[in-house]
Amino acid sequence: MRDLLLIALYAFAAAAATGLAGAGVLRLIRRRSLTASLAVVAAVGVLAMLAGTLAVAWAMFLSPHDLTAVTTVVAMAAVVSLVTALLLGRWVVARSRELADAARSFGDGGTYAAPDGPATAELEDLSRELAATSTRLAESRERERALETSRRELVAWISHDLRTPLAGLRAMAEALEDGVAADPDRYLRQIRAEVERLDGMVGDLFELSRIHAGTLPLSLSRISLYDLVGDALAGADPLAREHGVRLVGERVAPVPVEVDGREMSRVLGNLLVNAIRRTPADGTVAVAAERTDEGVVLSVTDGCGGIPEEDLPRVFDTGWRGTDARTPPAGAGLGLAIVRGIVEAHRGRATVRNIPGGCRFEVTLPTAP
Repeated sequence: MRDLLLIALYAFAAAAATGLAGAGVLRLIRRRSLTASLAVVAAVGVLAMLAGTLAVAWAMFLSPHDLTAVTTVVAMAAVVSLVTALLLGRWVVARSRELADAARSFGDGGTYAAPDGPATAELEDLSRELAATSTRLAESRERERALETSRRELVAWISHDLRTPLAGLRAMAEALEDGVAADPDRYLRQIRAEVERLDGMVGDLFELSRIHAGTLPLSLSRISLYDLVGDALAGADPLAREHGVRLVGERVAPVPVEVDGREMSRVLGNLLVNAIRRTPADGTVAVAAERTDEGVVLSVTDGCGGIPEEDLPRVFDTGWRGTDARTPPAGAGLGLAIVRGIVEAHRGRATVRNIPGGCRFEVTLPTAP
């Protein structure tokens, strides 16, 4: 038993010394190719066996013939192990380079295509992660392009919408200044109307900038939908009368919600103004509020005749306006973008869909506890 313990001790000491030396070599070549690391690992295993064998043979005073035979066997094993490690390392390195080339392809705007041929489980996992990253990157690029297009359109439309009233204001001011205005009071009323319109556009831009910056302050309070809808209908009634449109509140349930009353009133006001302006005379704009499994749903239904299917995904984009809304007194295409921003700040969502004869805007909000 004592001899067996000594043999184990000699073998362990020799193998441990070889392992420590191998760890030092691996640290020195840690920035080199994977092939070199695999060769060192294989060499450490074989040399540890050889060192342990030689240490035990020296302690047991083996004959030279037996020592030569053992050394030859271990040397052959070392050669086979090193060759196998080199071949495996070259194969893994080749797969790694193919993966790197494929990853480099989507870095400049391309799409990731996984390399053909088998690979290790780790490389397969990495390839799947790169494919998922490529998909997310493509989606991000698409969103960035859409946002940049929206910004350019917004700048163009805002410039146009500002230039028109400013030109009118300048003409009316010059007419008043030169004393050639036939009806000065009418000019003053028109100037006031144009200034209020410009003030509204500037206010919308400021609100939208706070929404995009994530700094929109919300003062949440418990409010009944019945009161919220009632106040919005009362505020939009004069505009509806002017356009000959009927306002109807149907299925308005007295469901409590925790919202910022001022901001949600703005949401309903924007939706109602948009619906009234798009609905022909003698048409109807209906407002409903009810509890569903998804939360509380506020809906505004108009008689605009529907929105083209290709335009539905862009309705809430910043600066987007329908073809028939590109002339005054339409706004700058910010109202629905503000609606979506305020609703999402309340952890809700805003959607739109076509119905027979018109479209329905729906705002879904979390139910108050």
